[in-house]
Amino acid sequence: MTANPTAQAAVGYTDLLRNNRNFRYLWFGQIVSLLGDWFNLVASAALVGMLTQSGLAVGSLFVVRMLAPLFISPVAGVAADRYNRKQILIATDVVRAAVVLAFLLVRDAGDVWLLYALTAAQFCVSGFFYPARNSILPELAREGELGAMNAISSATWSTMLALGAALGGLVAGAWGIYPAFLLDTLTFLLSAALLMQIRMPAAPATLSTEKTIAAGLRQYIDGLKYLYRHPNILFVASQKALNSLCLTAGFQVVMVAISQQVFTVGEGGGISLGLMFGLMGVGTGIGPILARKLTGDDGPTLRKAMVVGFLLSSLGSAATAPLLNLPVVLLATFVRGVGGGIVWVFCTQLLLQNVARAVHGRVFATEFMFIYLASALASSVVGAALDSSFSIAGIIWSMTALSLVPMTLWTLSVVRGSRKAG
Repeated sequence: MTANPTAQAAVGYTDLLRNNRNFRYLWFGQIVSLLGDWFNLVASAALVGMLTQSGLAVGSLFVVRMLAPLFISPVAGVAADRYNRKQILIATDVVRAAVVLAFLLVRDAGDVWLLYALTAAQFCVSGFFYPARNSILPELAREGELGAMNAISSATWSTMLALGAALGGLVAGAWGIYPAFLLDTLTFLLSAALLMQIRMPAAPATLSTEKTIAAGLRQYIDGLKYLYRHPNILFVASQKALNSLCLTAGFQVVMVAISQQVFTVGEGGGISLGLMFGLMGVGTGIGPILARKLTGDDGPTLRKAMVVGFLLSSLGSAATAPLLNLPVVLLATFVRGVGGGIVWVFCTQLLLQNVARAVHGRVFATEFMFIYLASALASSVVGAALDSSFSIAGIIWSMTALSLVPMTLWTLSVVRGSRKAG
């Protein structure tokens, strides 16, 4: 690693929200935006499933969601490091509001192509949002606040997954799918209004005064060279992608199949799908918050805790595979969420602590590029498997076995690191 963060007294979550006005508005914007996002996810997946009756079509939706920002990531990373990150966040919210409103035009099977196109547009724009949002945290953080910022942001993502998915499933199952798209539009606009209230403490750092395309390409290549020179950081930045490839991305597709073919509650399985996404969100929120009480922000301890996170993800997947009944599946989904949340949040914290601030945008954009590529591949494979002779249970058992790969690699790295420290 390149940086050695100094030991700082960790700031509590309540103190952070009370005393840091800028982060408070960033957090409020995140709450309302994510609420609409998860409404949108449940509604889109349920709509494609109902209109096409195809697992491959549902898997293709997740592929589009992942591939669209993949191609934007190199540009997005450079933009996050050379332009005003607050302005990037506001602009992306406004554009996404306009795109999501057009989802109301998708009415029958012949319109599914339009839903794919609009999803691609939405997530291309989102490809600019997430690197900028992760990169802006150190700019808004005071001493000792960064760990709390990362934890509460990730917990909010998970909490709104739980609330948004559950509400989205209830709305879709009880009243139909289209109100979710309208709500998502409104949440993006409200998020932009809240982000406008942020007062940047200093002018955002820029890479250079040169703003040409050639300069941007050089800056992106410099970011890749940074990762090449620091393989430990590259290894950390690849963990979410590896976990997505082996387990988490494919499971999103499988959950749609479970809700529509095995445990169907509500129109198109919208309620059961919402419950699964909701409990996954509760798990991903609770897991890292509780784990951080034991680990603090100490790097070696975070690394050891991630081993537990990988293990819980595998156990949750294994408990789902028999498909005994809906309550067991929901409990297993919660356990898998706890493990996945620990891996996700602690990976981000390790990067925030150890990556040079000047390349935050490019490192996070590259990390997301890995995630998008891995998730697209996993979603397409699982979607095709669902349309073949493979059973849902067989697919889940296969993903469970694959999930042992990232757990083993990470465990070996922790053991190796402990030996060197000793």
